[in-house]
Amino acid sequence: MRILLVEDDESLGEGIRTALRRAAFSVDWLRDGASALAAMKDGGIDLVVLDLGLPHMDGMEVIRQARQAGADLPILVLSARERASDRTQGLDAGADDYLGKPFDTQELLARVRALLRRTNGRTTPMLRVGALELDPARLAVVWRGKPLDLPRREFALLRLLMEHRGRPISRESAQQRLYGWDEDVASNALDVHIHALRKKLDPALIRTLRGIGYALDEKVAQATAEDRGE
Repeated sequence: MRILLVEDDESLGEGIRTALRRAAFSVDWLRDGASALAAMKDGGIDLVVLDLGLPHMDGMEVIRQARQAGADLPILVLSARERASDRTQGLDAGADDYLGKPFDTQELLARVRALLRRTNGRTTPMLRVGALELDPARLAVVWRGKPLDLPRREFALLRLLMEHRGRPISRESAQQRLYGWDEDVASNALDVHIHALRKKLDPALIRTLRGIGYALDEKVAQATAEDRGE
């Protein structure tokens, strides 16, 4: 999942970006409102974490203009403005949630996950495809009854494939969701992660659809030990 972080405080922004990346999110970090509004209009973002006190364009104005332009992605506001009227103004402008500064990092992550679940129409964060289970909240994966410890990027890729169950995801879309703008990405990085997941799970679990992208094979995920000849 790709998150746009808009925060002009370098120390706070670095801390939030680190926490989000450790939680297996891809993060693009911008420092001003005008750039944030342009990025939101470009698309490819799953959620915005937005400070209100920004240079060039106040966060409240960013929300108003984004909603007027038809952007429907969830927006979580971060602000030191603690008055009830400020929260009301932010929510009325189009924000989906409001978190006052200072805040606990774990609460921030919990609110991000809740907004994403709400947007995706899920009441539970757990993803299941046959014998494959993924819990975004605990960063846990279980495959055929056995827990797997996956690196952050492999976890994010597997989550993306599971969320697209029954339909393929293109290479371009996968790369866009996995990597931020400021990351130096090798041309074969996605192939390396796909290969690693196949090795740890099942070589046939992730199908390559030539000219299209990748997809989880639900029949492989649902196969029993007897089906596999074990």
